[in-house]
Amino acid sequence: MAMPIDTPTQAVSPKLEKALELASARHKHLCPRQVLGARCAIAAAAMLELDVPRKDKRLLVIVETDGCFVDGVEAAAGVSVGGRTLRVEDYGKIAATFVDVKTERALRVAPQTDVRDRARDYAPEQTRRYFAMLHGYQRMPDAELLSFEWVKLAKPVAAIVSRAGARAICSECDEEIINEREVVGDGVLLCRSCAGGGYYRVGGA
Repeated sequence: MAMPIDTPTQAVSPKLEKALELASARHKHLCPRQVLGARCAIAAAAMLELDVPRKDKRLLVIVETDGCFVDGVEAAAGVSVGGRTLRVEDYGKIAATFVDVKTERALRVAPQTDVRDRARDYAPEQTRRYFAMLHGYQRMPDAELLSFEWVKLAKPVAAIVSRAGARAICSECDEEIINEREVVGDGVLLCRSCAGGGYYRVGGA
């Protein structure tokens, strides 16, 4: 089936093709959320006037979920958790905030809420919804696929990233804390777990 003439499509750029090739190699296959991650990263970088993928630490990305979406963001933006240019704040949302570390301009990008349904308009040759999303997400114009919102970080970049060599010892468990993540209250320095904000409780099987 031919593409409807009243549905303008965005050409798949070499940058997107390269990012999807890299993401699919890491993930063993290509899925729609990887495409969304890559599209978010490329569009955000363009609006921030930054080239991607990055080879430096100029771009900080905060993703709001884990999984396939993050693979696409990583591949397109050149960021990583190990490089401390990617952070996961798991809100269970397919969204990410892209921050120019130098200027602290921050842009939050997410898919439009109805993209699953509208993807078929851009991939009418695909009869299965999954593949309509996979191909449609690659072809949809940015304005049709994504929503953009300029935001202000709750903490400055310096506080989010911290500094090399910052160390403290928890008064309760005696473990080392790096990156200034300690909690201080009533003159007592604690790690987040001992302060009651941990994801685990001592005393398993």
